[in-house]
Amino acid sequence: MGTVSVWMWIGFFALVLAMLAVDLGVSRRRARAMPLRSAAIWTAVWIGMALLFNVGVYLWRGAEPALEFFTAYLIEKALSVDNLFVFVLIFSMFGVPMVTQRRVLFWGVIGALVMRGIFIAAGAALLHQFHWLMYVFGAFLLFTAFKLARGGETEIKPERNPAIRLFRKIMPVTEHFEGERFFVRHAGKLMATPLFLVLLIVETTDLVFAVDSIPAVLAVTQDTFLVYTSNVFAILGLRALYFLLAGAMTKFHYLKLGLSAILGFVGIKMLIADFLKIPVAISLGVIAGVLTVAVVASLVRARRLGNPVHHAAEAPAASA
Repeated sequence: MGTVSVWMWIGFFALVLAMLAVDLGVSRRRARAMPLRSAAIWTAVWIGMALLFNVGVYLWRGAEPALEFFTAYLIEKALSVDNLFVFVLIFSMFGVPMVTQRRVLFWGVIGALVMRGIFIAAGAALLHQFHWLMYVFGAFLLFTAFKLARGGETEIKPERNPAIRLFRKIMPVTEHFEGERFFVRHAGKLMATPLFLVLLIVETTDLVFAVDSIPAVLAVTQDTFLVYTSNVFAILGLRALYFLLAGAMTKFHYLKLGLSAILGFVGIKMLIADFLKIPVAISLGVIAGVLTVAVVASLVRARRLGNPVHHAAEAPAASA
């Protein structure tokens, strides 16, 4: 934990639980798809909370840790936008109604917080114990960057998902959605609904994304507290960001290329860390610059092509 006391961890988890409670309370009062205006407000709230926390890190621990937190947060936030492409595909494939997508994403966030914590603790411990793993992580990030740069459509094949195949052997699944319920009883028999299968796919997909993103953040800092908190703040705003951007995904044509460049840069940084240490400020500048170029170039391309934007929150709900 470094210089971070147990009380700081307790305080952070208390803050996260309070934020989730507020989010859950708002969701229950509004059992409908998140409107575009609400999605924009909540996205701004989550980003604002992350920046306020960043200020707290600066006042508490100094400029260098604050830069590390912000750089890690920026990487996670950028990669989370790429995750949304896949979530759109998952919901479209299963025909998940817009109103229930919100529930899946909420519980998906809860699961991601737990899994990321396990991954980060394991990754940091392994790097501390086996320094040579830094080279393995760096090479893996370069390989991931290469795959991302090659492009291609993301395929979602539920029948090949090992978690889904195992779950179907354990518990029967209803043929249709049952509102927002994950489990129901039919003739006294407990059954899962297709909505729970969607949640399983979202969780296992996030697990795959974590394999890419966590080594990238560990290249910026191996401070477990900074790595986990940056992950948490990026994940907490994912649901609102989904409803804000889901309908505009086609505009971000060059995002994958930008993320590929970022992962490649981070991978190289890990490989040369023992010979040349790149300052965090330079890393932040490179990452922010690449993201800015990718987003601006994407928007210019979309404008030239005249792509219309239909936001997911305004789209009609798909039938179950």
